[in-house]
Amino acid sequence: MIKRILVGLAGTTYTPVAIQRGVTLAQSYDAEVTGVAILDSSRLRCEPNREAIRAERMEIALSQIQRSIVDFETACQRASIKHRVVEESGDAFTALIDRARYSDLMVFGLRSVFKYDFLADDPESLLIRLVSAGVRPLIAVSEKYRRISRVIIAFNGTMESAKAMKRFVQMRLWPGAELKIVTFHPSEPKANELLRDAEDYCRAHGYSVCHQSNPGDPKVLLLAAATLWQADMIVMGNSARSVLTRRVLGDTLLETLRNTTIPLFLAQ
Repeated sequence: MIKRILVGLAGTTYTPVAIQRGVTLAQSYDAEVTGVAILDSSRLRCEPNREAIRAERMEIALSQIQRSIVDFETACQRASIKHRVVEESGDAFTALIDRARYSDLMVFGLRSVFKYDFLADDPESLLIRLVSAGVRPLIAVSEKYRRISRVIIAFNGTMESAKAMKRFVQMRLWPGAELKIVTFHPSEPKANELLRDAEDYCRAHGYSVCHQSNPGDPKVLLLAAATLWQADMIVMGNSARSVLTRRVLGDTLLETLRNTTIPLFLAQ
């Protein structure tokens, strides 16, 4: 059960969908939604000695975020759900980590995290900061709102992918969705064993489940399989490599995050 949802108000083209997703889930579970708007002015990209350009970019960014706040409050009021807005400045990711500590779910745009136009950080390091700080589960939404009726679960038998699958199934955000478990194990017998056990687990929780084995590179095949099946969401954990110890994301997760137009449910 979820009772606290955190929605990132980044002022991007993904933000309206993040708001709609957060509000819809809050209605279904009688949850409270917190909209978080953060601008780290020190990291707005600008050429040296171009303060006028910097000021203009700051004004645009603030305007977009304020528009998101108004849209968020309007959507929450229309849905009659409990909500609040938190506006912060400074390090955006430290603020998000602090707020996420007492939330059940975080919702943001697929590429909203990268739209602050940071100077030094790359997408990998920014996302690692969120993941390694335990900001999970989270939903990364696409630019178009989707009704979630078909969900692909990327499963390779590791504890990380099992945790992601179990978290999604146990949260029951979309209990009527059809699930498809996909694996990319090179051994067909091993793949079938993994798929059978995972399918049994999901079915025990009341889901309609099918499966697919795709021996090959998941960085290439996962999105293709999801697109072909017309999936509305992809469930993923990080790879077998530990984010905390290796300080890197799984290759498949990072590749998918960069290229997908399908929403993601990320858990660990």
